[in-house]
Formats: sequence, structure tokens, C-alpha cells
Amino acid sequence: MSSTLPTLFIPHGGGPCFFMDWPSDPRMWNRMADFLRQTGETLRPRAILVVSGHWEEDAFTTGATTQPALIYDYYGFPPHTYALTYPAPGNAELAARVRTLLQQAGLPVRSDETRGWDHGVFIPLKVMYPKADIPIVQLSMKKGLDAAEHLRAGQALQSLRDEGVLIIGSGMSFHNMRGFSPAFRDASEQFDDWLSNMASQPATTRTAMLQNWQNAPHAREVQPHPDHLLPLMVAAGAAGDDAGARIFQDTVMNVVVSALAFGTWKNATENPAEAPAA
Repeated sequence: MSSTLPTLFIPHGGGPCFFMDWPSDPRMWNRMADFLRQTGETLRPRAILVVSGHWEEDAFTTGATTQPALIYDYYGFPPHTYALTYPAPGNAELAARVRTLLQQAGLPVRSDETRGWDHGVFIPLKVMYPKADIPIVQLSMKKGLDAAEHLRAGQALQSLRDEGVLIIGSGMSFHNMRGFSPAFRDASEQFDDWLSNMASQPATTRTAMLQNWQNAPHAREVQPHPDHLLPLMVAAGAAGDDAGARIFQDTVMNVVVSALAFGTWKNATENPAEAPAA
């Protein structure tokens, strides 16, 4: 088994969904939470680099805070969800390494020494790694959300996988805030199948498909503003020539959502418990 870590594109759910009783169905998010938990039990990296669908800057920006605060950037949820904690440390050394790699690739990059982690970071990682004992660095997306730029960023960061760093794109394969209804079920399923097919393609084909993701079935219905899709581009770019697969799929709030892995999980099924350990 190669020591090179895979890259992941994971769903981070709706707000603090894993830490509350969901009004319409208390069990709605259970399968997703189980997937995240089992993934954390399977992969034990030295550090984690996360690109979340909730942070955009004029240039790719690394969070460089030693002990980041939490940004409760969700609204209308129970009071206790605004008191959640996740005291994992930051990692200034990794943040600097990320900036160096992006600069060497000719990409614009900055540092932010004050910003905390948004819920696209701390909510899924609190499920995956509840002990909060793995250092984390967040990398922003770049405004404009150009797919090719984010693929290039991922390509620039590929070497981190050999240094014990788990690269995670945290978003949602379906993210139309007006579309969580049965009317969008078929659209979400067709787009999700396109994602699964894309992940299994050779790197050159995969890159071309992602650069033109708008041509996928129902793409703009499923991702009208692709902030929750662009983290996938970084994860896929960092995969290099490694193949990928859909490793999780579920129906939540009437639509299909999934997770993808690239690299050592290339033969994984949609049951994460069957994926090989890193």
C-alpha cells in the first residue's frame, strides 16, 4: 500500500446538522455522519488541508492562526450549536508550505493570521476527528471560482500527499438552496452520476471534464453558484494521475449527494468501511 494519502471531496451537510435533531427527520444526516466518522477512522494524517465552500478571497489565502476560533456562519439553528467547540491546532509551517507551492506555480497567494474556521471546516472534522488532535490549515478559494485555476492550485499542492497531509475539499455535490425538493431529485442524480464517471476517468479526461463542468447534465440547476463544487477542483487537481471513485452516496432533503476519493481509495466502493486503510 502506498504511503501517499488520497484526496477527498466530502459533503459537510447543512449547517450544524450532525449536532442537532433535524426537525423533519431526526435520522436524515445519520448516514453522512457515519461516512465521515468511518473515514476519519480509516485515515490518520499528520495534518489536514481543507478548502471549504464558505471562504473566497481575491487570491488563494491560507489561514495561519495558531489556535483558530470558530465562525458560526449558519443561521436560525438551536442555541447550543453556537457553542460548539473544536480546539484542533493550526499549523503555521504547513500554511507557509502551501503558500510556497502556490507561488511556485505562479498563482496569487496571501496569508490571513486572524480568520477562524467556518463551518465547512469544523463541522465535518468534528465528526471525522472528534479528538481535535490533528493540525488543520484552511485554504480559501479564489474569487471568480474559475475551475481551471482551482485545478492548477490542486496540482501545485500534490506533493503534500507524500508529506502526510490529507487534502480535503469540503462542499456539497448538490447545492441549490431553492432546490431541495423532489422536483430536483432526477437532476441531482444525473449530475451525481456524471461526477462519478468523471472521477473514474484518466487525469487528462477528468481535468477537461471539470474545466467544463457547466456542460454536465443539469449542472446549473444543481450548482447555480458553484462555491460548494470548486473545492472538488482542488482535490481532483491534487490527485495527479491517480484515479478516483465515488465512495459515498445518499439522498438527503430529497436530493442525491455524494463524496469522492482520489488515490489510494481508487477501488473503494460506496461503503467507506470497505475502503482500504491508508
